[in-house]
Amino acid sequence: MIRVSLPAHLRALARVDGEVKLQVEGKVTQGSVLDALETLHPTLRGAIRDQVTLKRRPYIRFFACGQDLSHEPPDTPLPDSVAQGTDLFLIVGAMSGG
Repeated sequence: MIRVSLPAHLRALARVDGEVKLQVEGKVTQGSVLDALETLHPTLRGAIRDQVTLKRRPYIRFFACGQDLSHEPPDTPLPDSVAQGTDLFLIVGAMSGG
């Protein structure tokens, strides 16, 4: 099981508490995790990535194992510890301003 941590606003949109656990078939990548997440919680479609281009929304970031994976291609495999459910795949709402 893949464990995903969502920011509060996306947890509210998906109506979940805490982390989300997903079953991902095949290669565990950013894209396959997001596909599984949007299949399980259709209300998240378009909130994390554009529905047409599948590009990450500007104020959404992806992290795993202390690494910022936001600019990695969607088909890049996630770390083994994420694929095995040991570590979380973090989806974070970025902050800006000054």
